[in-house]
Amino acid sequence: MSNQPTDPSRRIFLKSAAIGVAACAAGEMAEAAPPGARPAPLRRVQPEAVGIDSAAIAAFLAAVEAQPGGIHSFMLLRHGRVAAEGWWAPYAANYPHMLFSLSKSFTSTAVGFAVSEGLVNVEDTVVSFFPEKLPAKVGDNLAAMRVKHLLTMSTGHDVDATGPTRANSEGDWVKGFLALPVEHPPGSKFVYNSAATYMLSAIVQKRSGKRVLDYLTPRLFAPLGIEGPTWETCPKGIDTGGWGLSVKTEDIARFGQCYLHNGQWNGRQIVPKEWVEAATHRQVSNGDPANASDWSQGYGYQFWRCRHDAYRGDGAFGQFCVVMPALDAVLAVTSGTGDMQAILNAAWDHLLPGIQSEVSTAGEASKTLRQKLAHLALPMPNGQPTSARAALVSGKTFHFAANDFKLQTIRLNFTADRCTLSLQTENGLQKQEYGNTSWIKGESTLEGTPSTRTAGRGAWTADDTYTGLLCFYETPFTQTATCTFTPDQVTLTLHRNVGFGPTDQPPLIAKLT
Repeated sequence: MSNQPTDPSRRIFLKSAAIGVAACAAGEMAEAAPPGARPAPLRRVQPEAVGIDSAAIAAFLAAVEAQPGGIHSFMLLRHGRVAAEGWWAPYAANYPHMLFSLSKSFTSTAVGFAVSEGLVNVEDTVVSFFPEKLPAKVGDNLAAMRVKHLLTMSTGHDVDATGPTRANSEGDWVKGFLALPVEHPPGSKFVYNSAATYMLSAIVQKRSGKRVLDYLTPRLFAPLGIEGPTWETCPKGIDTGGWGLSVKTEDIARFGQCYLHNGQWNGRQIVPKEWVEAATHRQVSNGDPANASDWSQGYGYQFWRCRHDAYRGDGAFGQFCVVMPALDAVLAVTSGTGDMQAILNAAWDHLLPGIQSEVSTAGEASKTLRQKLAHLALPMPNGQPTSARAALVSGKTFHFAANDFKLQTIRLNFTADRCTLSLQTENGLQKQEYGNTSWIKGESTLEGTPSTRTAGRGAWTADDTYTGLLCFYETPFTQTATCTFTPDQVTLTLHRNVGFGPTDQPPLIAKLT
């Protein structure tokens, strides 16, 4: 739900960007749709048509694929056109992806609309919105906290307030937030704080009478052609704000393109220009800008400043909307990596040198890139579709001793094209299917309820070991289940690619009885 910090100065449009703006004004982007009409799709072109070297994109892909956990999708826009895009199967263009803290930039946009409509002012005090939820004693620092402090993560809290906010015994996160001590004067220090964004969501809902999701739909989502977004809510029905939004990769790119053009979409002002300027400027310091980290360049209104005079929204495990005004470019990325800086480094190291003001001539590199993009896929377990051991263990039930994970039994059934792994838990039976040669789609409640869409692939990675990769393909998460057999038992080891806690579970042994 969170990341780390960033900040540069103000954007400088180079000659190449001016060329791109003129091209868009001349109709190089999809033509403007009248209000209420479905927006046209983004125009696709070869990278060289917008001055991008295909070899630079290929180098970026090689760099991000080398990161543990991996990248799930990307879309690179220049001059309003899609120069390159790709999804690592089983991820695909038509599936949404959890954004985690990239949601914050959308919540900021909702606040921008509320400000423009006179519902909220950034100088309003936070306590003024919720007089019925205030603690018996309101401290000076809480009383001084304003909307702008929520926007800039400078609430005055000593640490992130999200955990204790969510722990409110009544399920009332607003009351939980307001009850917390505010140790420092608001505005005096930057502390990344997802609960602050939740409070922005609560304020927009309080003043507009609508969830942020519903408030944004006619103002942002519909005009940009973003269809079917979903947002998690708190127990009181307020969108979580700081996390919980799921949209498609192209939706991220459309959002970034709108901000790139100062809130305009195909000639129509969507987001107030003044808000775009304020939100993407450096509002507070969060470190030394001379640092090579993109989390020490400064913070705006729920947007990070980046090196190279760029800015971004981002979310845990590598969800990015990177806006590069000087190059008239937008990079949208979804990932499942624990090293978010590595993805930004790959963009700066490989993409930036390949984005030029002149139009290059497509050559062999362009052909190689097209072939690469056509065959993107997550790394599979490396092994064989079957083993002599399969016939000996197929259909047999192995029993676990009492364990912290509440697993009771495990059974694997092998057929010509798949493995079905069944886990009996205290909460019921979980079945996961792994294809030998292709992904098998299914659903799982391993992530909790409601069920999560999954896709599985597997292989015998040794004569006595079956390895299955389960991808929760609308999230950053994958799980690798490794089953090692002896004649009378199986050892199960589970590994997650990324997580907010431990990603490896201790091996569990189940025996035939």
